[in-house]
Amino acid sequence: MILILACFALALWIVKFRYRRQHMYKLASKIPSPTKEMPVIGIAHKLMGSTEDIMDELKLYSYAAMENGGIVKGWLSHILYFLLLDPVDNEKVLKTCMEKDNLHRFIRAVLGNGGIFASVKIWRRRRKILVPAFSPKIVESFVKIFTQQSETLVKKLSNQVEKGKFSVWPFLSTYTLDSVSQTAMGVKINAQNNTHSPFLVSLNRILNLVCERIFHLWLQPDWMYMLFPQYTEHKACLKQLHDFTDEVIVKKREEIQKESKEKTEADAEYDLDNYKTKSFLDHLIHLSGKEGGYTNLELREEVLTLTIAGTDTSAVAMGNTLKMLATYPEVQTRVYEEIYDIFGDSGRQLVKEDLHQLKYLERVVKETLRLFPPVPFIIRRVDENVTLPSGRVLPAGSGVVVCIWGAHRDPKHWGPDAEKFDPDRFLPERFLPKHVCSYMPFSQGPRNCLGYQYALMSIKIAVAAIVRDFKVVQDLQNTDTPNIRVKLDIMMKDVDGYQIALEKRKPSTNTNVRISS
Repeated sequence: MILILACFALALWIVKFRYRRQHMYKLASKIPSPTKEMPVIGIAHKLMGSTEDIMDELKLYSYAAMENGGIVKGWLSHILYFLLLDPVDNEKVLKTCMEKDNLHRFIRAVLGNGGIFASVKIWRRRRKILVPAFSPKIVESFVKIFTQQSETLVKKLSNQVEKGKFSVWPFLSTYTLDSVSQTAMGVKINAQNNTHSPFLVSLNRILNLVCERIFHLWLQPDWMYMLFPQYTEHKACLKQLHDFTDEVIVKKREEIQKESKEKTEADAEYDLDNYKTKSFLDHLIHLSGKEGGYTNLELREEVLTLTIAGTDTSAVAMGNTLKMLATYPEVQTRVYEEIYDIFGDSGRQLVKEDLHQLKYLERVVKETLRLFPPVPFIIRRVDENVTLPSGRVLPAGSGVVVCIWGAHRDPKHWGPDAEKFDPDRFLPERFLPKHVCSYMPFSQGPRNCLGYQYALMSIKIAVAAIVRDFKVVQDLQNTDTPNIRVKLDIMMKDVDGYQIALEKRKPSTNTNVRISS
């Protein structure tokens, strides 16, 4: 009898649940789904494979959206998601659907309410403080740090010359971690000399665990996740990241207090602190009001977010760029000639004025970011019905996936050669995207990434340093369309860890041919 009543109650709840969502079902029925959906689980069975399988499936959805007016739908269990790649529709979504989707709760468990993943209410206050911290003057003050770390990177890579193919990912990720930790927190982790740095190992692993949890329904409920071995690993990685960052913040506060007490009258008059390179942590403490500003927890959330985002996005972009240079030797030659025009055979360090002359390299990086954006998707929550410029309606209670990967490859906006690698499409006279959201490797709208110029600077300095000393060995593909096997670990990364080979450049081989960018 009890079992019968329980079944009846469940059936009644399902009927009521579906009745209250009939408007959503009606609107959803007007949008095509590119794959057959299963009862109850929807398309979850399509996302049960490896992180490479998941990315491959999402690519198929992207191509399907190109063929269906820029939008397709899919049910992930009881949650309805729309995948969009039309730039006009995406601009509307990015401006009106400000809240992050509930799937972000898994990365929020790691980073807390850092600016990228915080709720709108928290994000608005934090954003006001973060914007001035990313001013061009502050970002440019980090050139020397990037340059010094890139020199260490080149020394480490010299041991790989003539050894054949190797994974360059550990070298790139330790370069970016050392650069970001020094610029964001003001500490030297020295990961390039210790590729098994506990912080780096924990960082990489926890991102993989988060991605795994997002796409596997049985890992999502907290009570169920605790039954799996991943929970213990997740907990250990999280403790490593939090403990390290908390210790840095406490020491930084003590350092600032000590400096303030010991500051001489001359320091106060001439503000000699401005001649020191301050980290983002220094600036955040100062800009938020010092002791009355950000709490230590808020500082941890922002600094950890900067560290994780800055480490992976830059390393991925550099790895993809090196792969493109190997695939297209004529592009690599032009990059090297541009660098040689600036430095010749000298061994002088790069300075910020040199960055403005690396115009062709910048186009190469931007074209790489177009075809292989480190963050290929942005997921937002739809709290109220949203009527898109295209006329479709996103119902309240659904989620929307802004498909950057697809938008960057859509022939409607990039032409019939949209998937061809062509850095010169970013020449000022040629770069005429039909819409601002046609190109958004670091998002668009009010919640766009503040660190775009910071990341671009780090990437250009490191790639220039590598190409200046080494030739990335030719690795031609039998197609004009470049291909990198990628997986989705929050960021979109190469499955094989960016396998490349290097040769040492010799001064005697320098060409006298020069190019104009």
